[in-house]
Amino acid sequence: MQLLINPLAGPIDDPSSLGALSALYAYPDQVNRGLPWLRANMVAGLDGGARLDGVSEGLSGDADKRIFGVLRALSDVVLVGAETVRTEGYRPARARTEFAAARAAAGQAPAPVIAIVTRSLELDLTAPLFTEPLVRTVVITTEDAPEERRRAVAEVADLVLAGRGSVDLRAGVAALAERGWTRLLSEGGPRLLGQLAEAGLVDELCLSLAPLITGGDAPRIIHDAEMPDVQRMRLVSLIEQKGFLFTRYLRHPGSQTP
Repeated sequence: MQLLINPLAGPIDDPSSLGALSALYAYPDQVNRGLPWLRANMVAGLDGGARLDGVSEGLSGDADKRIFGVLRALSDVVLVGAETVRTEGYRPARARTEFAAARAAAGQAPAPVIAIVTRSLELDLTAPLFTEPLVRTVVITTEDAPEERRRAVAEVADLVLAGRGSVDLRAGVAALAERGWTRLLSEGGPRLLGQLAEAGLVDELCLSLAPLITGGDAPRIIHDAEMPDVQRMRLVSLIEQKGFLFTRYLRHPGSQTP
């Protein structure tokens, strides 16, 4: 890996080390004061497609997976849409010995919680995400979701009710923060990220650019979003490896949450 833009003072000899990446992607201090910070992590090809052959895996590489693992290890909770859970075959987050001491010192569980956002509750409750989690999975849904499905989900996961008709993501994020989970990481998919952007909840975007032109009809990383205004971002770090670019953007100070 080659670090092209470094937001930290002083040189970094090996930006691929877990320690260096953890420092580069550290959450801001506000998370220690009970204020949530929502980071989105996505991958795209050079022509903007967020999937290859229907999944994001085809766009990934070794360095992308390494950074993906670090971002998970730093987070309290991973937000993901139900469609992505089904398409990508999501499994529970695992504890990593390399981060055990740091997580314990920060008062975090051994692994982040997976929080699924779904209005319909159409989930495979026999999947490992519900039968084998190290930390109990959370499902964020609406107050008027089908009652029978709500009862079934509540047997294998913690339910968070937010909004009616559609999930109120601002209320959902607030509910997670109330549980002490202020380090939030969204892994998509594009529709969920679009909804988070609409709600003005995206504080940070970590975008991996794969050196691929894929064509096809894959969605962009933000799909079907009715943005009230352009959200300006500022680049704070850039890493390159084998043609892959790993960018980190923060919300511009002048772009306020509505």
